[in-house]
Amino acid sequence: MKPLLNPADLPAFDRIQPAHVVPAVETALENTRREIEALLQRNQVYTWDNLLAPLELALETLHQVWSPVDHLNAVCNSPELRAAHKHCLPLMSAFETELGQHQGLYRAIKSVAESSEFVALDTAQRTSIEHRLRDFRLSGIALPPAQQARFKALQQRLAQLQANFQDNVLDATAAWEKRITDPAELSGLPPSALALARQAARNKDLDGWLLTLDFPSYFPVITHADNRDLRHELYRAYTTRASDQGPHAGRWDNGPLLREILALRHELAQLLDFDSYAEYSLATKMASSPSQVVDFLQQLAAPALSRARAELAELERFAAGLGGELPLQAWDIAYYAEKLRQQRYQVSQEELKPYFPDDKVVSGLFQVVQRLYGLRIEERRDVATWHPQVRFFEIREADGALCGRFYLDLYARAGKRGGAWMDSHASRLRLAQREQYPVAFLTCNFTPPVDDQPALLTHDEVITLFHEFGHGLHHMLTRVDTPSVAGINGVAWDAVELPSQFMENWCWERDALALISAHYQSGEVLPQPLLQRLHAARNFHSALRLLRQLEFALVDMRLHYGFDPTPEADPYHIAQQVREQVAVVVPPAFNRYLHSFTHVFSGGYAAGYYSYKWAEVLSADAFSVFEENGIFDADTGQRFRREILAPGGSQEAMTLFRAFRGREPSIDALLRHSGLAEPAGAGPGA
Repeated sequence: MKPLLNPADLPAFDRIQPAHVVPAVETALENTRREIEALLQRNQVYTWDNLLAPLELALETLHQVWSPVDHLNAVCNSPELRAAHKHCLPLMSAFETELGQHQGLYRAIKSVAESSEFVALDTAQRTSIEHRLRDFRLSGIALPPAQQARFKALQQRLAQLQANFQDNVLDATAAWEKRITDPAELSGLPPSALALARQAARNKDLDGWLLTLDFPSYFPVITHADNRDLRHELYRAYTTRASDQGPHAGRWDNGPLLREILALRHELAQLLDFDSYAEYSLATKMASSPSQVVDFLQQLAAPALSRARAELAELERFAAGLGGELPLQAWDIAYYAEKLRQQRYQVSQEELKPYFPDDKVVSGLFQVVQRLYGLRIEERRDVATWHPQVRFFEIREADGALCGRFYLDLYARAGKRGGAWMDSHASRLRLAQREQYPVAFLTCNFTPPVDDQPALLTHDEVITLFHEFGHGLHHMLTRVDTPSVAGINGVAWDAVELPSQFMENWCWERDALALISAHYQSGEVLPQPLLQRLHAARNFHSALRLLRQLEFALVDMRLHYGFDPTPEADPYHIAQQVREQVAVVVPPAFNRYLHSFTHVFSGGYAAGYYSYKWAEVLSADAFSVFEENGIFDADTGQRFRREILAPGGSQEAMTLFRAFRGREPSIDALLRHSGLAEPAGAGPGA
C-alpha cells in the first residue's frame, strides 16, 4: 500500500505490487471523501480559496494514486494486477458518481459561481467552476433519489463491462499464434519481420518463426506475405478477436458486452433527458449535435467516394495483371496496394525503416520541439520505471526552468495493451499547499530491437510517435495552474486531437526529416530522391483511407444515435447500412471488428470517434500558418504555444483556434493535404 500512498514526486514503479493496489485505492478514496466533507463543514460562506482550491488538490492527490495502477494494468498486465484493477474500478466509478450527485458540494460550488467573487477569479478558475456545474448536471444531480441510484449502478456496471471488453481483446490477441517451420511459407516478408518472428520463436524456445496478432507481427504478413492462405488465416484471426467467429469463437466473445454497453449507455442518457447517448456525449464537445457531426462526416465523404471507387478499380486491374484472384478480398487489399505503391513510387515502409532508428527519431523529435518552442529535453536515468526499456525525460525552458516530465515506452511486448496513447500522472498545480509540474505517460507499440540492431521505425510509426508527443506537449506546456483545466484536462474531446495531429505534419517536411532520419549503418540522412518518392506516395489511396475512417466514425455515431439497443438488435446491421453509404471495400461476413473496437467500447471515444477527423481539419488549418511563415518560424511557434497549448482546457477550443488562426476553421487545408482539394468549404465550426 505504501508505494502508492506515500506522497512522492513520481510513482515508485520499482516497488508497486498488485497486493498494494486495493488497500491503497480504498484508503485514498476514504481520505478524499473525508477531506470533501471537512471542507464543507469548515465553512459557511464558500470561496475559491476555502473550497475549490483544496478540492482541486484532493482530487489531484486521488488521481496520482489511481493513475499508476491504471497505467500498469495497460502496460504490464498480469492476472494479479488485473484482479486488483477490476476490484477497484467499481469503487472509482462509485466515487465519481457520488461526487457528481453530492448535493452539499453542488450547492457550495454553485454559491461561489453566484457570488461577487466569481468575476474576479481568473479565466481558468471560472472555467473549472463552470465545468464542475455542468458535470453535476450530467451526473444526475437533479434526479430523484431512485433515479440517482440507478444512474450510479449504470456507471459502475459500465465501468466493469468496458474493462472486461478490453481484457477480452487483450486475451484473444495473446492467445493466437502460429509457428512456421518452412521458410517458403513466409515468402515476401521483409527481413525485419522475419527477424522479429524468429526472435519471438526463440523467446519460447521454439525453432522456426512465430507469428502473433500483435500489430508488429500481423501488419507485415497482411501487407507483404505472398502466401494468400497465410494472409487469409491471419486476417480472419485478427478481425474475429473476442467474437463468436474465428479460431477462438465464443471463448472471449464481446458480443453480449457490446450490446449491454450500448443499452446501458442509452438508458443512462435517457435518465438525464437526452434522446440518445450521442447527445449526452456531445454535451462536453465542440460539436453541437449528432446531426452536425453526421453532416460534417458526409461532407468529407462526398469528394472521396468517386476517387475511392477509381482507386479500387485501378487496384483490381493491377492485381489481375499479376495473376491475382478477383474480386479482391479484404486480405488482398493491403498486399496488392503495397505492390502497386512500390511499382509506382519505388518506395516502401521497409525501404524507409533503416533511416529511422528509434534513437535518431527520438532525438530529432526533441530538436524539432526545441526549434519550434525554444525548449530543451533532457533524459534522466535515476527514475524508477516499469520496464528496462522505458525512458524518462524532462522538458525545460531555454533558461532551465522545468515545464514537465514524461515516461516514454516505445515497444510492443507481452502483457501490454496494443495501440498508442498518452495519459497523465500529474497536472500542473500552483497552490499555497503544493506546487507540481505535469507528468505524462507516452506509450507506443513499435517493433522492438532485434538481435544487435536498433529498433527501426516505419515512417507510419514515426508519425505515431509525433502524434503522441503532440498530446504530451499539450499537457506539459500548459501555463494553467488549476489541474481540472490544465493541459489536456477539460479540453473538448473533439479538440484534444488538434495538437497531436498538428505535430504529424513535421514528419513530411524536408528540414524536419533532416533532424529525425539517419541510416542506422551509414548515418546518411533520408536521401532527397527517396524523400521525393515518399511525398509522391503520400496521398496514395487517400480516398480509400479517408472513407475507412469515416465509416468507423459514422458507425460509432449511429450506434449511439437513432439505434434501439434491444437484446435482439444487431449492431452490424448499422455497420452494413453505413458501409452501403460510404464504403467501397466490403469485408467478409465473418469480420467482427466491432468486437475489438476498444476506442469506442472501452476507451473514451463513444460517440466521439469522429473527433479524429474533426480535429484533423483544425490541425491542417493551423499548420497552414507554418506553411506560409516557415515550418520552424519561431514567432509562429510561440504563438501556437501561447494560443493553443498553454491555455489547456481553460477556454473554449473554438475561441483558442480563432485566436491563433484569426477565423473559423476550413476543410480546405485537409482536402489539399489529402489530395482531395475542392472549392473552399466550411469547417467544423460552421
